[in-house]
Amino acid sequence: MVIKSVFTFLKDEQYRSLILATALVLVIGTVVYHYLEGWTWLDSLYFSVITLSTIGYGDFSPQTDLGKIFTILYIIVGVGLILGFINTVYSHFRDSNQESKSKK
Repeated sequence: MVIKSVFTFLKDEQYRSLILATALVLVIGTVVYHYLEGWTWLDSLYFSVITLSTIGYGDFSPQTDLGKIFTILYIIVGVGLILGFINTVYSHFRDSNQESKSKK
C-alpha cells in the first residue's frame, strides 16, 4: 500500500515539481555552505536539511558574515517550501489511506 502511494505521488506532475523545487533548494544550500563555510558536502547537506526542517540541533552554525546573511534568506525562502512539501506528502498519504479503507 505504501509503495502504491509513492508511485501515485510520483505520477502527479505537481508533486514532481514540488519534489524538484525542494531538491533544488537543498542543493543550493549545500553548495553555498560548502563554499562559504568550508564544510564537507555531507555537513553542508546535513545543515541544510536540519535548518529547513526547523529542527536546528545547533551542532553547526555559520561563522562567516556571508554565511549568516545567506542563512537568514535561506530560512525565509526554504522553510515555507519544505513545510509545504511535508504537508503535501502527508496529505497525499492520508488521502490514499482513506481511499483504500473506503474501497474495503
